[in-house]
Amino acid sequence: MPVMKRALGVVLVSLLLCFFSSAASSSAPRTLRVDYYHTGNSHEEWFSLDRVVLEPLEWPGNLNKAIDESQLGNYLFEVREKGSGKLVYSRGFNSVFGEWKTTEEALHGNRTFSESLRFPSPDTPVEVSLKERDGSGFRGKEVWKTVVEPKDKFVDRSRPPSPGALMELQKMGDPATKVDLLVLGDGYTAAERPKFEKDARRFVEALFSTSPFREHQKDFNVWGLCPAAEESGVSRPSSGVYRRSPVGASYDTFGTERYVLTTENRALRDVASFAPYEFIEILVNGQTYGGGGIFNQYATVAIDNLWAGYVGVHEFGHQFAALADEYYTSDVAYLPSENKTEPWEPNVTALLDPANLKWTELVAAGTPVPTPWDKEEFDRFERDIQRQRKELRAAGKPEEEMDELFRKQREKEDAMLGSEKYAGEVGAFEGANYETKGYYRSEVDCIMFTRHKTFCAVCRRAIERVIGMYAG
Repeated sequence: MPVMKRALGVVLVSLLLCFFSSAASSSAPRTLRVDYYHTGNSHEEWFSLDRVVLEPLEWPGNLNKAIDESQLGNYLFEVREKGSGKLVYSRGFNSVFGEWKTTEEALHGNRTFSESLRFPSPDTPVEVSLKERDGSGFRGKEVWKTVVEPKDKFVDRSRPPSPGALMELQKMGDPATKVDLLVLGDGYTAAERPKFEKDARRFVEALFSTSPFREHQKDFNVWGLCPAAEESGVSRPSSGVYRRSPVGASYDTFGTERYVLTTENRALRDVASFAPYEFIEILVNGQTYGGGGIFNQYATVAIDNLWAGYVGVHEFGHQFAALADEYYTSDVAYLPSENKTEPWEPNVTALLDPANLKWTELVAAGTPVPTPWDKEEFDRFERDIQRQRKELRAAGKPEEEMDELFRKQREKEDAMLGSEKYAGEVGAFEGANYETKGYYRSEVDCIMFTRHKTFCAVCRRAIERVIGMYAG
């Protein structure tokens, strides 16, 4: 009898050891982050390592969907096992530097921007390679490489200051099987934390009332973080307002008054590391119209503006699915392209080969390509709106007057574009990508073109493809 008990005990211990060993081997790795500096100008670039950081939380992504085959982004980073060269992770992305280098300023001087690459922490040394898109895509265009040893004593394992409790705004399942979106507040004081939660839920409601996010709401977890600011609001230099907000969001990026970005990447990543995330929407605690979005980096929106629902969803389209701006009458800082090349973004085209239009399967028989529309009348109206907009800003008029101008603008745009012969049809409508000639959008109207309420069919398809890269 004692022998039998001992035998049963050995079997039980063995089973327990097997169970815990299996559990340990199946647990998700931590998140490793490479922070680096991106320096240069319009025609030269340099890269240098800043630090390697082991973030506090586990990797939130699906390890079975680690390789990016989308061909989206101006940049692509790859993580390969140092010994075998096996590709273990990759992602395409855009960067603030990538936008800045197309501005007038980049023709005359250098700037440095902080950037980050995040991936599942490996067990062995890896080579992290950064590639930049050229005329042939990413093939062979390596611009920087560094070796990361995850066990190196200089990997920063310290815990950043806590930004406060993590809010569970929408929990649909295991982060590894969902798209994980972090809604991050900037410019909220500690006393305004309840306001942030209301604002965050308002943004979430706007996002998931818009197709195709509405149909895929169950594929998303949404988290909230709100680091306390010393002062309410963020910087707006054109109005003489300066704030040291926790993640550094500011209006007037690249001299464009409505463009809100942050160049404080280090601070942003340290704060965000307290949430399981793949995408970030920064809610700016302010009323003045504005926002911004960088593919696979973050999006921003001034949440107290009357048009925050539209701006938040529009900018999230940039960040989430690499959607290009389809408008072309608003002022931007970017210089026009010298040569019309086919954009890699899924929703605009140079139409260099109409017979092989990138969304040709969505074009109904009988729809002409390029597709006619009353562009001249629309452009006259938009030029007048931009004139009035500049006058209101120059005179320092209250935001309510700008809101009223935008309301009249959308009312007129809806009437004009909705009456077009090919309204609601997929084709190729000239005017897109910040340029009046030579680039085309897929429908006459879309959230990426005006303050419209819906995405076009091509944008919806692009969004669903990205959801499939993360969920399931």
